[in-house]
Amino acid sequence: MTIIANRDELVSHGNSRGREIIVDIIEYALQSVNSYILTRKTIHVEDDVLYVDQLKYDLSKIKNIFIVGAGKASFPIAQAMEDVLGRRIRRGVVNVKRGEKRRLKHIKIREAGHPVPDEEGYKGAKEILEVAQEAGEGDLVFCLITGGASALMPLPFEGISLDDKKRVSELLLKCGATIDEINAVRNHISAIKGGRLAKYIHPAEIVNLLVMDEVAGLPWGPSVPDSSTFGECIRILRKYDLWRKVPESVGRHLEKGLNDPAMETLKPKDFESMKVHNIVLADNQKICQAAKERAEQLGLNAVVMTTLLEGESREAGIVFATIAREVEARGRPIEPPCALICGGETNVRIAGECGMGGPGQEFALGSSLKLGGSRRIVVASVDTDGTDGPTDVAGGIVDGLTSERALEMGFDIYGSLMKHDAYVVLKGLGDAICTGPTETNVMDLNVVVVS
Repeated sequence: MTIIANRDELVSHGNSRGREIIVDIIEYALQSVNSYILTRKTIHVEDDVLYVDQLKYDLSKIKNIFIVGAGKASFPIAQAMEDVLGRRIRRGVVNVKRGEKRRLKHIKIREAGHPVPDEEGYKGAKEILEVAQEAGEGDLVFCLITGGASALMPLPFEGISLDDKKRVSELLLKCGATIDEINAVRNHISAIKGGRLAKYIHPAEIVNLLVMDEVAGLPWGPSVPDSSTFGECIRILRKYDLWRKVPESVGRHLEKGLNDPAMETLKPKDFESMKVHNIVLADNQKICQAAKERAEQLGLNAVVMTTLLEGESREAGIVFATIAREVEARGRPIEPPCALICGGETNVRIAGECGMGGPGQEFALGSSLKLGGSRRIVVASVDTDGTDGPTDVAGGIVDGLTSERALEMGFDIYGSLMKHDAYVVLKGLGDAICTGPTETNVMDLNVVVVS
């Protein structure tokens, strides 16, 4: 199965051999976290018994099966669930990112806005709540949650409008906040996130099927306990100088919640009386480990340096490149030929007007600033869902010849990074990685190969 659509273009110039190796590693790694395949490996029916990982259900004793969910990789999980359960599904609603044209027979698929919430996402979230409230004792509810769910199922707390929620999302996305910080605020202005959906599903049994995209590495979602607090949300907004910029309704709500424990998101103790199971299908650790495995199969020394990478994307790329130069020059912290792998989720802080790009593209292009003259280093960065920022590419690939080629073609790499216009440069150089939807979403994968 080919995932990188423009593979031939990417390896046709620069350090072709190093590029071939790094593209091979990324392809293999992305295939390892395909949500449909992993769901089919996790769930099957045999002799009227439903097996879900280590769980076992006698289907003759289950009254109804419901399916709800949201996220950029939620469709393939829903498709796998329908392929296994078919007509046994009483009702299902799943919100996906706009542009997903596929549909299912027993699960309603709603296209919605991402990364900024929209009206369709709001309507879908209301339907998901209806399904949750329909479930009762003796029923089984599957919650399919992947990265992007926070934006794709917006149901603001009473008194907060959808426009106000959208404004908060826009502010957080541009300020440089981490994904964990963004989701903490989103959880506290939502009627169903932060574990609250589980409250509506109870007393039905819940099975959360999760594809993780949070740096913390802990199960998360609308039917999973939330560790963040109202106080933390206010601190986050003040940290990024947003407290006076958020809509008045949001500020009032957060201040009220700070003094009313009953408004807090659900904590682990709130789940003690509920039947809830968390099954992580894929996460950043899994894809990084797969990248390491493939690099070793190709004869490289390989190391996963971190799965918790955060920070400004272009700066993280520069740091990654300087480590690669140390490997090239002195053989430390690992001897070449080798692959250095890291995962996580970097961000881009935007002030004023900007061009086109995304964190992965800025990571790759930023690293090129430190690679000039190297004939041995190749760096690539991809957003694993296939869409890096508001663009149609997954990320970028660069090497020691990138800065020279850019100069010859009239591109100013540093200037483009300052304007957040990495897309134009990478597309112009033939260095933008194009995948289309990848059927997964486990944050970012960054790989350097030193031959």
